[in-house]
Amino acid sequence: MTFLTASWRKLLMANYEVDPAVLKPYVPFGTELDFWQGKCYVSLVGFMFMDTRILGVSVPFHRHFEEVNLRFYVRRQVEGEWRRGVVFIKEIVPKPAITLVANTVYGEHYATYRMRHTWDLQPERHIISYEWKPFWGGNWYKLAAETSPIARTLEVGSEAEFITEHYWGYAQTGPQSTNEYQVQHPRWDIYPVKKLEVAGDFTRLYGPAFSASLAAAPASCFLAEGSEVSVFQKARI
Repeated sequence: MTFLTASWRKLLMANYEVDPAVLKPYVPFGTELDFWQGKCYVSLVGFMFMDTRILGVSVPFHRHFEEVNLRFYVRRQVEGEWRRGVVFIKEIVPKPAITLVANTVYGEHYATYRMRHTWDLQPERHIISYEWKPFWGGNWYKLAAETSPIARTLEVGSEAEFITEHYWGYAQTGPQSTNEYQVQHPRWDIYPVKKLEVAGDFTRLYGPAFSASLAAAPASCFLAEGSEVSVFQKARI
Protein backbone atom coordinates (compact mmCIF):
# COMPACT_ATOMS: atom_id res chain seq x y z
CA MET A 1 0.00 0.00 0.00
CA THR A 2 1.29 3.47 -0.93
CA PHE A 3 1.86 5.70 2.09
CA LEU A 4 3.27 8.82 0.41
CA THR A 5 3.53 10.21 -3.10
CA ALA A 6 5.48 13.29 -4.14
CA SER A 7 7.90 14.67 -6.66
CA TRP A 8 11.52 14.80 -5.58
CA ARG A 9 13.24 17.44 -7.68
CA LYS A 10 16.73 18.85 -8.19
CA LEU A 11 18.57 16.45 -5.89
CA LEU A 12 22.04 17.85 -5.23
CA MET A 13 24.26 15.01 -4.02
CA ALA A 14 27.75 15.40 -2.55
CA ASN A 15 29.28 11.96 -1.95
CA TYR A 16 32.10 11.29 0.50
CA GLU A 17 34.21 8.20 1.08
CA VAL A 18 34.00 7.03 4.68
CA ASP A 19 35.69 4.40 6.81
CA PRO A 20 33.21 1.50 7.13
CA ALA A 21 34.01 1.35 10.85
CA VAL A 22 32.36 4.77 11.26
CA LEU A 23 29.07 3.43 9.87
CA LYS A 24 28.94 0.03 11.55
CA PRO A 25 27.15 1.34 14.69
CA TYR A 26 24.42 2.76 12.43
CA VAL A 27 23.81 -0.34 10.28
CA PRO A 28 20.24 -1.57 10.98
CA PHE A 29 19.53 -5.11 12.08
CA GLY A 30 19.16 -7.46 9.09
CA THR A 31 21.24 -5.34 6.68
CA GLU A 32 24.90 -4.94 5.77
CA LEU A 33 26.95 -2.13 4.30
CA ASP A 34 26.78 -1.77 0.51
CA PHE A 35 30.04 -0.93 -1.30
CA TRP A 36 30.83 0.41 -4.75
CA GLN A 37 34.18 -0.86 -6.08
CA GLY A 38 35.28 -1.50 -2.50
CA LYS A 39 34.40 2.01 -1.36
CA CYS A 40 31.90 3.03 1.32
CA TYR A 41 30.00 6.31 0.96
CA VAL A 42 27.92 8.82 2.82
CA SER A 43 25.96 11.38 0.78
CA LEU A 44 24.84 14.87 1.74
CA VAL A 45 21.65 15.41 -0.28
CA GLY A 46 19.48 18.50 -0.72
CA PHE A 47 16.25 18.51 -2.74
CA MET A 48 12.64 19.67 -2.97
CA PHE A 49 9.56 17.73 -1.95
CA MET A 50 6.73 18.87 -4.27
CA ASP A 51 3.03 17.95 -4.49
CA THR A 52 3.32 15.79 -1.38
CA ARG A 53 0.36 13.57 -0.50
CA ILE A 54 -0.04 11.20 2.44
CA LEU A 55 -2.44 8.33 1.78
CA GLY A 56 -3.59 10.31 -1.24
CA VAL A 57 -4.42 13.43 0.78
CA SER A 58 -2.73 16.77 0.21
CA VAL A 59 -2.17 18.49 3.56
CA PRO A 60 -2.43 22.31 3.42
CA PHE A 61 0.93 24.11 3.80
CA HIS A 62 2.79 20.76 3.60
CA ARG A 63 2.84 20.11 -0.15
CA HIS A 64 6.14 21.79 -1.08
CA PHE A 65 9.21 21.97 1.14
CA GLU A 66 12.97 21.46 1.22
CA GLU A 67 14.82 18.47 2.66
CA VAL A 68 18.51 17.93 3.38
CA ASN A 69 19.74 14.56 4.58
CA LEU A 70 22.91 12.66 5.34
CA ARG A 71 22.60 9.03 4.27
CA PHE A 72 24.60 5.89 3.62
CA TYR A 73 24.03 2.65 1.71
CA VAL A 74 23.13 -0.87 2.80
CA ARG A 75 21.72 -4.04 1.32
CA ARG A 76 19.60 -6.96 2.48
CA GLN A 77 19.27 -10.37 0.88
CA VAL A 78 15.71 -11.66 0.41
CA GLU A 79 15.06 -15.00 -1.32
CA GLY A 80 18.42 -14.91 -3.05
CA GLU A 81 18.10 -11.33 -4.31
CA TRP A 82 19.65 -8.16 -2.91
CA ARG A 83 17.50 -5.25 -1.83
CA ARG A 84 19.71 -2.17 -1.96
CA GLY A 85 18.69 0.63 0.35
CA VAL A 86 19.60 3.75 2.28
CA VAL A 87 19.87 4.58 5.97
CA PHE A 88 19.54 8.17 7.15
CA ILE A 89 21.78 9.66 9.82
CA LYS A 90 19.57 12.78 9.92
CA GLU A 91 16.87 14.29 7.71
CA ILE A 92 16.14 18.00 7.99
CA VAL A 93 12.84 19.62 6.91
CA PRO A 94 11.10 22.93 7.72
CA LYS A 95 7.76 21.35 8.73
CA PRO A 96 7.36 19.97 12.28
CA ALA A 97 4.37 17.84 11.26
CA ILE A 98 6.53 16.03 8.69
CA THR A 99 9.15 15.42 11.38
CA LEU A 100 6.53 14.01 13.75
CA VAL A 101 4.98 11.64 11.19
CA ALA A 102 8.30 10.35 9.81
CA ASN A 103 9.84 9.74 13.23
CA THR A 104 6.70 8.17 14.69
CA VAL A 105 5.57 6.02 11.74
CA TYR A 106 8.88 5.05 10.15
CA GLY A 107 11.36 5.39 13.02
CA GLU A 108 13.45 7.89 11.05
CA HIS A 109 15.68 10.69 12.38
CA TYR A 110 14.02 13.90 11.20
CA ALA A 111 14.68 17.34 12.66
CA THR A 112 12.95 20.66 11.98
CA TYR A 113 15.06 23.66 10.89
CA ARG A 114 14.54 26.91 9.04
CA MET A 115 15.15 26.24 5.37
CA ARG A 116 15.36 28.04 2.05
CA HIS A 117 16.41 27.22 -1.48
CA THR A 118 17.33 28.82 -4.81
CA TRP A 119 16.84 27.46 -8.31
CA ASP A 120 18.35 29.73 -10.95
CA LEU A 121 17.90 27.85 -14.22
CA GLN A 122 19.68 29.83 -16.91
CA PRO A 123 20.34 28.63 -20.49
CA GLU A 124 24.11 28.47 -19.90
CA ARG A 125 24.12 27.13 -16.32
CA HIS A 126 21.98 26.09 -13.37
CA ILE A 127 22.54 27.43 -9.86
CA ILE A 128 21.00 25.21 -7.16
CA SER A 129 21.24 26.04 -3.47
CA TYR A 130 19.78 24.56 -0.26
CA GLU A 131 20.28 26.23 3.11
CA TRP A 132 19.19 25.32 6.63
CA LYS A 133 19.57 26.82 10.09
CA PRO A 134 18.47 25.81 13.61
CA PHE A 135 15.49 27.75 14.94
CA TRP A 136 17.47 28.46 18.11
CA GLY A 137 20.15 30.41 16.27
CA GLY A 138 23.54 29.96 14.67
CA ASN A 139 24.73 30.30 11.11
CA TRP A 140 23.17 28.99 7.93
CA TYR A 141 24.42 25.67 6.57
CA LYS A 142 24.70 25.54 2.78
CA LEU A 143 24.85 22.98 -0.02
CA ALA A 144 25.04 24.69 -3.40
CA ALA A 145 26.35 24.06 -6.90
CA GLU A 146 26.70 25.47 -10.37
CA THR A 147 25.87 22.76 -12.91
CA SER A 148 25.71 22.19 -16.61
CA PRO A 149 22.22 22.96 -18.04
CA ILE A 150 22.35 19.74 -20.08
CA ALA A 151 21.33 16.52 -18.37
CA ARG A 152 22.94 13.14 -19.06
CA THR A 153 21.47 9.68 -18.75
CA LEU A 154 22.81 7.47 -15.98
CA GLU A 155 25.73 5.33 -17.06
CA VAL A 156 25.31 1.64 -16.28
CA GLY A 157 27.79 0.55 -13.62
CA SER A 158 28.74 4.11 -12.71
CA GLU A 159 29.15 5.59 -9.27
CA ALA A 160 26.17 7.88 -9.93
CA GLU A 161 24.04 4.83 -10.70
CA PHE A 162 25.12 3.23 -7.43
CA ILE A 163 24.24 6.38 -5.47
CA THR A 164 20.80 6.91 -7.02
CA GLU A 165 19.61 3.35 -7.62
CA HIS A 166 18.77 2.32 -4.05
CA TYR A 167 15.06 1.61 -3.81
CA TRP A 168 14.60 0.64 -0.17
CA GLY A 169 14.76 2.51 3.12
CA TYR A 170 15.84 1.05 6.46
CA ALA A 171 15.52 2.41 9.98
CA GLN A 172 16.51 0.45 13.08
CA THR A 173 13.78 0.38 15.73
CA GLY A 174 15.41 -1.95 18.28
CA PRO A 175 18.37 -4.28 18.86
CA GLN A 176 16.78 -6.91 16.60
CA SER A 177 14.14 -5.01 14.64
CA THR A 178 14.21 -2.75 11.60
CA ASN A 179 11.61 -0.92 9.55
CA GLU A 180 11.88 -1.62 5.81
CA TYR A 181 10.00 0.29 3.12
CA GLN A 182 10.15 0.43 -0.66
CA VAL A 183 10.57 3.56 -2.78
CA GLN A 184 9.66 3.56 -6.47
CA HIS A 185 10.83 6.02 -9.12
CA PRO A 186 12.27 5.87 -12.64
CA ARG A 187 15.98 6.26 -13.39
CA TRP A 188 17.07 9.86 -13.02
CA ASP A 189 19.04 11.96 -15.48
CA ILE A 190 21.94 13.85 -13.92
CA TYR A 191 23.69 17.18 -14.48
CA PRO A 192 27.48 17.47 -14.09
CA VAL A 193 28.56 19.87 -11.35
CA LYS A 194 31.02 22.62 -12.26
CA LYS A 195 31.37 24.23 -8.81
CA LEU A 196 30.28 23.02 -5.37
CA GLU A 197 29.91 24.89 -2.07
CA VAL A 198 29.40 23.09 1.24
CA ALA A 199 29.42 25.22 4.40
CA GLY A 200 28.61 24.68 8.05
CA ASP A 201 29.72 23.11 11.32
CA PHE A 202 29.03 19.49 10.43
CA THR A 203 30.68 18.18 13.57
CA ARG A 204 27.98 19.93 15.54
CA LEU A 205 25.25 18.79 13.16
CA TYR A 206 26.19 15.12 12.70
CA GLY A 207 28.70 14.43 15.47
CA PRO A 208 32.48 13.92 15.48
CA ALA A 209 32.29 10.51 13.78
CA PHE A 210 31.54 12.19 10.44
CA SER A 211 33.69 15.31 10.81
CA ALA A 212 36.78 13.97 9.01
CA SER A 213 34.82 12.66 6.01
CA LEU A 214 32.72 15.80 5.56
CA ALA A 215 35.73 18.09 5.99
CA ALA A 216 37.42 16.47 2.99
CA ALA A 217 36.60 17.17 -0.64
CA PRO A 218 33.75 14.93 -1.84
CA ALA A 219 34.65 11.95 -3.99
CA SER A 220 31.95 13.07 -6.43
CA CYS A 221 28.95 15.34 -6.76
CA PHE A 222 26.12 15.71 -9.24
CA LEU A 223 22.60 17.05 -9.59
CA ALA A 224 19.82 14.53 -10.27
CA GLU A 225 16.71 15.84 -12.00
CA GLY A 226 14.37 13.68 -9.89
CA SER A 227 10.84 12.54 -10.63
CA GLU A 228 7.57 11.48 -9.08
CA VAL A 229 8.12 8.95 -6.29
CA SER A 230 6.00 6.54 -4.24
CA VAL A 231 6.89 5.47 -0.72
CA PHE A 232 5.16 2.29 0.41
CA GLN A 233 3.99 1.20 3.83
CA LYS A 234 6.68 -0.11 6.13
CA ALA A 235 7.29 -3.73 7.09
CA ARG A 236 9.12 -4.95 10.18
CA ILE A 237 12.15 -7.22 9.90
